[in-house]
Amino acid sequence: MASQTELRYERVLLKLSGEALAGDRGFGIEPRVVDQLTDEIKSLAEMGVSLGIVIGGGNIVRGAMASQEGMDRVQADYMGMLGTVINALAVQDLLEHKGVDNRVMTAIRMDEIAEPYIRRRALRHMERGRVVLFAGGTGNPYFSTDTAAVLRAIEMESDVVIKATKVEGVFTADPEHDSSAEFIPKISFQEVVAQELAVMDAAAVSLCKENSLPIIVLDLQEQGAVAAAIRGETIGTLVS
Repeated sequence: MASQTELRYERVLLKLSGEALAGDRGFGIEPRVVDQLTDEIKSLAEMGVSLGIVIGGGNIVRGAMASQEGMDRVQADYMGMLGTVINALAVQDLLEHKGVDNRVMTAIRMDEIAEPYIRRRALRHMERGRVVLFAGGTGNPYFSTDTAAVLRAIEMESDVVIKATKVEGVFTADPEHDSSAEFIPKISFQEVVAQELAVMDAAAVSLCKENSLPIIVLDLQEQGAVAAAIRGETIGTLVS
């Protein structure tokens, strides 16, 4: 196991998109993808990283999108929160099979399947070396899982938020739709807001800026990328 003195960031909040769990199917949960993801999480735990994880629910339902189709926004957002719980339970199951001690904590009480989110209890779990999966978003409608991730990172006194996506970092435009989009290795919070770059939503970026909490955006599909970022290697985009 690596010594924590070798780590650039000792306590990390990892933000994963729900779509990442769906793989190429685009919907639901792809077991192969979750298997690879939990291998990566296990390696981080073995490095000695104090790790919290927030997973989105977009592979099951996206509240904002459902509301655009005519559904009540509050109802749609609560459905999205339940989707994040489903994802967290799927990841928890495979982590347990791989011997990784972990807990799922939910912002909305559902005591039969997970612990309610209590800050001091979550901190205690992390101090004991458990991976904590924060589900249910913030527990409130109109707030994204990006905002939930940053909020939990601040509450857990994390050193960095790592947002793992399907691209290698932040670009001047969407690289999947604009071939002229240029990669940005480093950028400030102010520039992200001014240029309206899709790093995280404005509320999440604002919270990071106010609390001097850096964000690293990287490609989840690049094996070892998260571990490399935690060790302090230059990878993805640093927002600070």
